[in-house]
This record gives sequence, C-alpha cells and structure tokens, in this order.
Amino acid sequence: MELGSIFLLLAVTVLVGIYLYAPFMARARRVTEDSYEVSALLAERDRVINSLQELDFDNNLNKISVEEYAPQRALLLQKGADILRKLDELTSASSVLSGVEGQGDNAQARIEKEVRTDSSVKAAELNDDDIESMLAARRNQRKEKSAGFCPKCGKAVLVIDRFCPTCGKSLT
Repeated sequence: MELGSIFLLLAVTVLVGIYLYAPFMARARRVTEDSYEVSALLAERDRVINSLQELDFDNNLNKISVEEYAPQRALLLQKGADILRKLDELTSASSVLSGVEGQGDNAQARIEKEVRTDSSVKAAELNDDDIESMLAARRNQRKEKSAGFCPKCGKAVLVIDRFCPTCGKSLT
C-alpha cells in the first residue's frame, strides 16, 4: 500500500470516530450533578404536592381525624417550602435546566394557594362538572411534568434521558 492511501484511511477512521463520539460529548456537557439534583428536587416537590392533595381529599372524606390532619398538613407544607427554597438556591446559582424557574413558580403558586385555603371545598359540595374539570386539570398537570423516575430502579431521571443513568433501562 502506498503511504498516501494509509494516511487517507487513517484520516477517514479518525473522522468516523469523531462523528460517533460527538453525541456522547454533547450529553456530557448537558448533564451535570446539579441537573440531577434539580431533577430530584422537582420530583420530590411533586410527591409533596400529591401527598398534600391526597391528605386534603382524605380529610374531606373524613377518613382521618382533625387531630391527625393539622400536624400532617403543616409538616407537608414545611417540606414543600424547604424544597422550593433549595430549588430557588440551585436555579438562581445557575440555570442548569431550561424552564425550571417557571415550574418552580407554578409549584410555589400551588403551595401558596393551598396555604391560603386552609380547608378545601367539601367533597359533598362538588358537582359533577367541578369534578370533571378537576380531573382534566390534573391530567394536564401530569402530562406537563418535567421529571420522573425510572420504572426499574426508581432513581430520578430528566426529560432528556432516553435511558436511566443509573441502571440503563430504556425510558421510551
């Protein structure tokens, strides 16, 4: 083989290697430890809000006593406030994920709304149209979630993840 063809083969091999390695470099730049921490905090915030909604619903149905309801509600509100503070600290330091500020504001507005309305509307006072509109709103909120958990290992994952970064399970 001639020297020129060896150099050409070597150049093509290097270019193919760079082309194949480029997606891994782009992924490494986008994902940092802070982004996973933000993702975990967003998931924890969603869990607290869901727990708060379930607690209010159970109270409306008289499944739990008022003595148990008040301290549990205060504890969940405190947890939610702590999570929002941590999210604010992380997102103000550096905006790792795009759109996180808007989601944090939405969650903060939801928690403040829950705090202002100390006791929710009684279930008996709701008509079918109110319940249907609440269900539709809840379904829309679930579709718009930015982060979730791996179905196999339960670790927090980002929207941009196609595979779980911990166990490798496909998320699509």
